[in-house]
Amino acid sequence: MIFIEHILERPNKKPILIDLRHNESETQPIVIFCHGYKGYKDWGAWNLMADAIANAGFCVIKFNFSHNGGTMENPIDFPDLEAFGNNNYTKELEDLHGVVDWVQNEFKHDNHIDVSQISTIGHSRGGGIVLLHASEDSRIKRVITLASVCNFGKRSSTIGDLERWQKDGVKYVRNGRTNQDMPHYFQFYEDFKANEERLHIESAVKRLTIPTLIIHGNKDTSISMDEALNLYEWKPDSKLVIIENADHVFNTKQPWESDDLSPELKTVCEEITHFLKQSEV
Repeated sequence: MIFIEHILERPNKKPILIDLRHNESETQPIVIFCHGYKGYKDWGAWNLMADAIANAGFCVIKFNFSHNGGTMENPIDFPDLEAFGNNNYTKELEDLHGVVDWVQNEFKHDNHIDVSQISTIGHSRGGGIVLLHASEDSRIKRVITLASVCNFGKRSSTIGDLERWQKDGVKYVRNGRTNQDMPHYFQFYEDFKANEERLHIESAVKRLTIPTLIIHGNKDTSISMDEALNLYEWKPDSKLVIIENADHVFNTKQPWESDDLSPELKTVCEEITHFLKQSEV
């Protein structure tokens, strides 16, 4: 398998850390994976998931959102809390658009990678991002969500603390894994309100005309399975797959020390590759 790491430098913007893996034996469609909130591309078993999809005949790309709190030197944890606090949904949409641009430009003459066939996968908050992006970018031919949110509005403020958040300019969320108090500056809410129509996931999903796969675990305590059911209701021609006994990360964790996928994430990979092959255009 060919493995490439790349730092996408952008004028007057934070860089994006990218990795890419593919086999050299055939021309492969592209699959781009977007991590979720307090996540990163190398979390847990995501690399094993990417390997499984690549081995099924796809060029798989993962990246860290530019303001996820990681750095080029330490992409695993969250040393750059200032960047984390200044993240927002529109920055993540811009990051994904930039990665798609890079892929198409970088590999347009590569006979092993089909830049005309791009699918996106998003986990949790990343699921909302890929749905919004797919509704805006005709280059995306298929979209897949894993344990996705269906509404950014209710996550952009907490009832009762909006006035305090505005007054203080920041509120904090505890990260149980790293024991950090992670800042969210009030710009997050302001950016959401300024772009509320664009960030309305229901409207975006109803506009989608491409094949869509919705995957959710029935033991997910972070994002209710009802959110997957909402997505499916808004796009009834999508495919809905409920993974039995699976939690929000499909029974994996950070760190993931096994060389094998969890049974639940293995099923997820099988569903993804089957869907991508069945819906090829």
